[in-house]
Amino acid sequence: MDLKAIIEPIVSLGGMGLIFGAGLAFASQKLAVEVDEKVSAVRAVLPGANCGACGFPGCDGLANAIAAGKAPVNSCPVGGADVAEKVGEIMGVKADAQDKKVAKVLCDGDITRCGEKFNYDGIQDCVAAAAIQGGSKLCPYGCLGLGTCVEACQFGAIEIVKGVAKIDPEKCTSCGKCIEVCPKNVIGWVPYKQSVVITCSNKDPGKIVRGICTVGCIGCRICVKNCPTNTIEFENNLAFINYDNCTNCFTCVEKCPANAIEGNLERKAKFNL
Repeated sequence: MDLKAIIEPIVSLGGMGLIFGAGLAFASQKLAVEVDEKVSAVRAVLPGANCGACGFPGCDGLANAIAAGKAPVNSCPVGGADVAEKVGEIMGVKADAQDKKVAKVLCDGDITRCGEKFNYDGIQDCVAAAAIQGGSKLCPYGCLGLGTCVEACQFGAIEIVKGVAKIDPEKCTSCGKCIEVCPKNVIGWVPYKQSVVITCSNKDPGKIVRGICTVGCIGCRICVKNCPTNTIEFENNLAFINYDNCTNCFTCVEKCPANAIEGNLERKAKFNL
């Protein structure tokens, strides 16, 4: 066998490989997309939930938007004030104080407290159930408890307890998916540290509420009159708390004759409220 006939193709192919390799290396340098160091730095301090609660497609999208000046440094509701401060340091701006908010089911009318209009045996989905006379629950504003929000939550923060959804504030990432899917609009935002919450969404007159739920707001306004900081207001037959001014003093919890105001002593003690 002619050794030259074997070596020449090998050398030729090796030479072509070197030429192509050099060409690719040159092209990669010329065509390389420069990565903004601020984007990488911001992305590193974001929580990585990729929940979309900030309005951008995941943490990468938010990092790019912040670095480009298209989003404020406190845009991440999951990270709250701590992450906002870190991002502010990277961007060289002061982060405005922003307390974390979590989703809360504003209904406490479980199967022992709120009656039913009829027995529902259909699809176990709140949207499907709500399409039939607004759902089986006597309260037109109450949680249907079929778990549509549970399925929507990617973080296992919601469970159904006695026919009403309950959200664990420690697991909630503030993504808002549960709020989007709830057909009864019974889930709202509350400050993460809040220990006093009015857990009723019924806007009917008190006389009607009394007949359908034992823990519904009856519009007596006793909480409004007794609040020492004038934090509670009343509108559309329903009391609501101005969380910015609430001191979590528990006066409204103690005075409410309908037990429509939740007072969480564990959270009050945890945050020394």
